[in-house]
Amino acid sequence: MSEVPQARRTCRRCVLPESPPDITMDSEGLCSVCLEAQSSKPQPEEELLESDFTRLLGKHRGKQKHDCLVMCSGGKDSTASLYYMRKRYHLNPLAFTFDHGFETEGALRNVHKAVEKLDVDFLFYRSTFMRDMFAKIVTSGSGAILCHLCSMWYMQVALDIAARYDIPLVIAGWTKGQSAHQGTPSNGAGQAGNREYASMSEATRRFLATLKQDPKYRDFPQSMEEVLKRARRRHKAIVLSPHWFLDTHPDEYVELIRRELDWEYPDLSYPAKSTNCSLNFLAMHLSLKHYGYTHYHVEQSKLIRANQQTREEALKDLEFNCPREFLASLAGRLGIELPE
Repeated sequence: MSEVPQARRTCRRCVLPESPPDITMDSEGLCSVCLEAQSSKPQPEEELLESDFTRLLGKHRGKQKHDCLVMCSGGKDSTASLYYMRKRYHLNPLAFTFDHGFETEGALRNVHKAVEKLDVDFLFYRSTFMRDMFAKIVTSGSGAILCHLCSMWYMQVALDIAARYDIPLVIAGWTKGQSAHQGTPSNGAGQAGNREYASMSEATRRFLATLKQDPKYRDFPQSMEEVLKRARRRHKAIVLSPHWFLDTHPDEYVELIRRELDWEYPDLSYPAKSTNCSLNFLAMHLSLKHYGYTHYHVEQSKLIRANQQTREEALKDLEFNCPREFLASLAGRLGIELPE
């Protein structure tokens, strides 16, 4: 089995562990993030109504060949987004899937079944461009999170494709626990302002600074903000997720896409009941090693504080029991050895 870091105290309210200086614990066992949420004056949340979403979709419907570009990974959330765009809102989407070489057969099978059954155009983008960067993160001992860099890359690719085909809307499968702001993807990328991501974001910034002399990655964006700024110069696409506007529980839309699209959970994924690439296991192993938690812990904790998830459910979903042999095989596919 993979090595488990020394046990850390875990917040009795959410699932974040003690990880100074970003996350500290008081004498009662509450983390600094939960304490801050309790003590701060509640800010009125922007009420996102489905009527607002449909009104926005209506402004762009039929203006171009494709009304929207749907980033579809084959997971439940993005597959449901594709289904909604086609069946609920009656748009003509272009489904877009990227593969950095580590997408699973199960995820890609879900994508292919969805685009066939929904009869939508499909663009599959595969590239090993990020492989050397991933390898360098691991071998250098950097605390940069592989998923953060990958998020920046795939967002840039998606926005480039939207510009190329003059598509006005980019649709993601982001949930409220991941993000509720236009143009801000999940996985912590672009969320350095959140204390939970402070050290991760700083490690990412430092790592990216080392790439300035590498011809292959010299022009790689230094932040998600830079990705979005570059995109706005070319094409003013709006990035949205239908899950921000709907109160449908994941169990409900999983049942829907299972029935309508023959969607299936993958045999192996982390966290439980999710669909992520196989490299995600290595990324989360390293995140746990460096910080004691992952961006999934942050997402689940947000849902717990919003009373949309129980702590017990989250702890079960976040159990990390990945064989070291499998992690070593992933490192081998990057052309490196798994660090001790």
